[in-house]
Amino acid sequence: MENLTKHQTKEEYVADFLREGIISGQFPRGAKLKQAQIAEMIGTSITPVREAIKLLEAEGFVLGSSHRGAIVAPFDINATEEITDLRVTLECKLGLKAVSRLTPQDIDKLRTLQDQIEDAAARGDRDAVRSINYRFHELIYIAADLPQTLRFVRALWARYPFDLINRLDQRIDRASQEHREMLSAIIARDEAGFLQALRTHIRSAWDEFKASYSE
Repeated sequence: MENLTKHQTKEEYVADFLREGIISGQFPRGAKLKQAQIAEMIGTSITPVREAIKLLEAEGFVLGSSHRGAIVAPFDINATEEITDLRVTLECKLGLKAVSRLTPQDIDKLRTLQDQIEDAAARGDRDAVRSINYRFHELIYIAADLPQTLRFVRALWARYPFDLINRLDQRIDRASQEHREMLSAIIARDEAGFLQALRTHIRSAWDEFKASYSE
């Protein structure tokens, strides 16, 4: 667990690992989460894995079952329009607060993540783009220091079809450019520009998926 930060408990580290894994598709929708396997993957005991799964169950990423154990929650396509509206509202709230609070070190990390997104998009690595996308947004939103709002946003992410959206033709290339625009606004401390770029990023993904889904 060498990437555990000084501010994280083991439970929080494992929960973050699992959130990213679910969003990236490493743990597919409907898949069973095997606690021993997860513990071995990240070099920890069963206990923080068990507690992290309980946390993710409360957020909606995971469903508990006495017969099958914990499984990755499916999403409801009919609820995604409302989820998208809520994402725009809450993520813009986090983003607006974060723009002025991001440190030069945070911005350097965002630059590195953006480089990684562009490299993954150039390779056509959709899973990597989803994973880095999660880290990019999470870094920004944590800086807002609004933990309850972030908790609700994570609950929305749990129900959002990131995996299907990123399968759209050239979607990862467009997402990479949208991230570039967000980063440019952050560097300029341009709150209005950042909010516009963020809204576009969230809305365009869902609009593209709706168009493809209705065909």
